[in-house]
Amino acid sequence: MTENFANINGIKICYKTLGKGDPVILVHGFGDRKEHWRAQIGDLSQHFNVIIFDNRGAGKSDRPDGVYTMEMFADDIAGLMDWLKIKKTNIIGHSLGGMILQNFALKYPNRINKIVLINTSPGVTPPGVDPSQGIEMYKKKQITMMQGIKNDPINVFLDHAKTGYSREFWKQMKNDPKKKFHGIWSVEDLIEEKLINGPSEKDIICQSEALKSHNTYDRLNTIKSDVLILCADKDKTLPQSMSEKIHELLPNSKLIVIENAAHQSVLEYPKIVNQSIIEFLKS
Repeated sequence: MTENFANINGIKICYKTLGKGDPVILVHGFGDRKEHWRAQIGDLSQHFNVIIFDNRGAGKSDRPDGVYTMEMFADDIAGLMDWLKIKKTNIIGHSLGGMILQNFALKYPNRINKIVLINTSPGVTPPGVDPSQGIEMYKKKQITMMQGIKNDPINVFLDHAKTGYSREFWKQMKNDPKKKFHGIWSVEDLIEEKLINGPSEKDIICQSEALKSHNTYDRLNTIKSDVLILCADKDKTLPQSMSEKIHELLPNSKLIVIENAAHQSVLEYPKIVNQSIIEFLKS
């Protein structure tokens, strides 16, 4: 997959494409970059034209100063679609990426075919509850992790990963950081993802500010697209109950719960995730 750059909204966005067919755009989560979809692109590209990209403030995309908002992220997707001459697309988002997609769907409803939301939330807190305290704690945790991982990569990464993976899977990761899980990725690969073009303290702060602007509880019922919601029953970051709430609020949604999986189910259970996506998008 060759890297390319799109000039949109005054910044450069780095993206890659693979496969043929109907377009599918994948939006990554907080502190990640486009390579976080490494366990999806192989299977999905056999059926679709897969497009992965680095959000602003991530990977090789530009990292402008100032406060980021969900609307900015949504506008970047629209700009990338214009750059690629895509009028309408299927779209998939994990975690923060799923939050961005909710806002994208609300602002650009005519540019979406089907939506897949993975381990995400309609808001960091319910309507009327100030999310600042929780986001501030999360921000500090992310900054501490990125500072520590530079000095002690494996131990700091694994300590942080305890909440992202099921207990048994995490033990396997700890026992053999070089093992290629599912023949695709290793712990060392994920550490490299953090260290090479990973998030700076400024990037973490900017992305954290965007979380404050996300609350779709009162608007989700206006989204008419078909939506697949994938969630993990062991998710401690954005619990299953949040996905259930999205399902309750979205009129045309289907909910699938992946058992014994945690927040990084896209890496831990790619066969289930990928097959569910393919069946939904092709149905």
